[in-house]
Amino acid sequence: MSRFNVIGFDADDTLWENEIHYQLTQSRFQELLANYADPKHLSARLLAAERRNLGHYGYGIKGFTLSMIETAIEVTNGKAPAEVIKHILDAGRDLHSHPTDLLLGAEETVRTLSETYKVVLITKGDLFDQERKLAQSGLGEMFDAVEIVSEKTADSYARIFAPFGGPARAIMAGNSLKSDVIPMIEADGWGVFVPSQANWEMEAAPEPLAAPRYRRIENLTHLSKLVAELEG
Repeated sequence: MSRFNVIGFDADDTLWENEIHYQLTQSRFQELLANYADPKHLSARLLAAERRNLGHYGYGIKGFTLSMIETAIEVTNGKAPAEVIKHILDAGRDLHSHPTDLLLGAEETVRTLSETYKVVLITKGDLFDQERKLAQSGLGEMFDAVEIVSEKTADSYARIFAPFGGPARAIMAGNSLKSDVIPMIEADGWGVFVPSQANWEMEAAPEPLAAPRYRRIENLTHLSKLVAELEG
């Protein structure tokens, strides 16, 4: 009898590039406000705004854009030029136009594992943007289920994997220790960390090295082999 019924995949920066586009937009934001704030100071102020606004706007492009506008108003003492605000809005819209570039091993790994297991996409963020990227990725038809959630928690993993035998019979692979790995382990599932080149500070967390159900691979090309090894 197979040890696992289902494999869960994160989307952004696990299956396709995402954070690098935000970082490039942030660099553009720093250039726009170079006369008002040092880049490092501006980055800290923007991150603080994002933290404050998560509960209001959630994850994704809309919240990021509104946080940039809020930060611009703050660092200019309410005197941000209309032209700067316009450029920020343009930068936010541009984030919606980036192509969905698959990461190494994404398509092959999802396809291979889908031949043996149920595969589920679990992502968080703006519904419109996540649906757009999934459609562009060409991977949509491979998944048995797609879940776009406001936050990834042990409870949400328990709910999502319940129809597939529960988290204990599931593996969740993703680039965020905070969202993809630790809460999955807390739900009694297996969490596989797939590091990405670009990382958002708010997703940082210590590796749960002592957890028996924690594994780390360098990229998705190693996931099928890891699953086979865990099956024993």
